[in-house]
Amino acid sequence: MCRNIKTLFNFDPPATDDEIHDAALQFVRKLSGANKPSKRNEDVFDLAVERIAAAAKQLLVSLETTQPPKDREEEAVKARARSAQRFSKQPEIVFE
Repeated sequence: MCRNIKTLFNFDPPATDDEIHDAALQFVRKLSGANKPSKRNEDVFDLAVERIAAAAKQLLVSLETTQPPKDREEEAVKARARSAQRFSKQPEIVFE
């Protein structure tokens, strides 16, 4: 889907309201194709973000798992390592 939307379930500490809102905002931006809505669409855009954030929060508090919570810092270190490896590859240039 969208690379900017991160997994928010089963972390210690749990996801904050701001993180849930940011994920909802990214989702609405992706669906609408607009980073910032026009004045005409601003109200419906904001309402969609609000409703999706509420649904996401309800989902996160309702989900159950037997797995222990993941450590946020540890997962962030892993993500940075994956990103560094992914973006450190230099393109191969072939001269003929």
